[in-house]
Amino acid sequence: MHNPSHPDEIGRPASVIRSDEEAISVARRLAADFAETAINRDADRSMPFGEMDALAQSGLLAITVPAEFGGLDVSNAVLAEITAILAEADASIGQIPQNHFYILEALRIDGSHEQKRFFFGRALAGDRFGNALSEKGTKTVGHYHTRISRDGLGYRINGRKFYSTGVLFADWVVIFALDEADRLTMSFVAKGSDGIEIIDDWDGFGQRTTGSGTTLLNNVYVQADAVVSHHKGFERPTTIGSVGQIIHAGVDLGIARAAFKATVGFVNTQSRPWTDSGVERASDDPLTIAKIGKIAIRIEAAAAMVERAGHQIDLAQIEPTEANVIDATLAVAASKVLTTEIALEASSTLFELAGTGATRIGLNLDRHWRNARTHTLHDPVRWKYHVVGNYHLNGIKPPKSGAL
Repeated sequence: MHNPSHPDEIGRPASVIRSDEEAISVARRLAADFAETAINRDADRSMPFGEMDALAQSGLLAITVPAEFGGLDVSNAVLAEITAILAEADASIGQIPQNHFYILEALRIDGSHEQKRFFFGRALAGDRFGNALSEKGTKTVGHYHTRISRDGLGYRINGRKFYSTGVLFADWVVIFALDEADRLTMSFVAKGSDGIEIIDDWDGFGQRTTGSGTTLLNNVYVQADAVVSHHKGFERPTTIGSVGQIIHAGVDLGIARAAFKATVGFVNTQSRPWTDSGVERASDDPLTIAKIGKIAIRIEAAAAMVERAGHQIDLAQIEPTEANVIDATLAVAASKVLTTEIALEASSTLFELAGTGATRIGLNLDRHWRNARTHTLHDPVRWKYHVVGNYHLNGIKPPKSGAL
């Protein structure tokens, strides 16, 4: 493979993580640092460039690289837990690598050996892959206007993308475009290449520092050997969608944990008991205690479902039969339902139990609800229920989709 041009041919040094346990430990260490400044980043909309550099250099962004290419090939259960750890500290940082890992899985499924060797190597060196996938103004989120067309030995890409999560922090812009036969392709282009313009115009009220803005593609040149036939990954049973979705579930789980932690801390130290409770402290209110128990149990249930779904994906990656892939798809859908619901419930319950004092702007506790409400809009839960129910009731197999 002819190596595509890259602004840093040598690559930044990145640590090598050699076990699942080490990966968890590294994530916890980084999360502790990220949490110290997360409130201010959200309030000021200060982008986590330094934090993303530290994440890349830690080696965590290469943990899904297959062992045959020098990676750890971490369990998907561990990948989801690491995501939750990071998202509990800073929900935006938890989400930013989601597309990076989705891209690595798509590369594993349908990339050529040379493409895998090169781009997995870049991941091991610390490179980051950002997505140029979703668009505004199309019929559905699964439709695209962006086109890739032949130009000599390579291709040209033209289009406009939105929700480009991770591109601001990336080394590579990974562009999804339709070819002349309306088949979806995935192209790796070094950020800074001619014709790529990245606009930081994401103004969502939650997940404020994911950098999910606009990417303009004006006659961008891409070499033929940097293009992957992404559509093939949805013409047979694969785990592309499941890997992408379980990371989203991990983000929501982390948000739920963060909201729960904030609730417990505030109720224990600042909340007043209700007048009719007959207790001296808010933390002694039996109704508050019961509600805290309910949230804690549901978080644990969601975490257990995420872990189970991760192991189901592992099995489907090892042996990608239709039955194994369906099992993984259904398990991930269930975990996404539970994490979505507990993220919203925990972040809302924070204010119900903590009281009016928790709404002060300076505390910025509302970031948990804003992050939960924004992030859980990915891939609506009502359709997860439908997919699972339709399979069990009518034997209808889940569609092959990046959203499942």
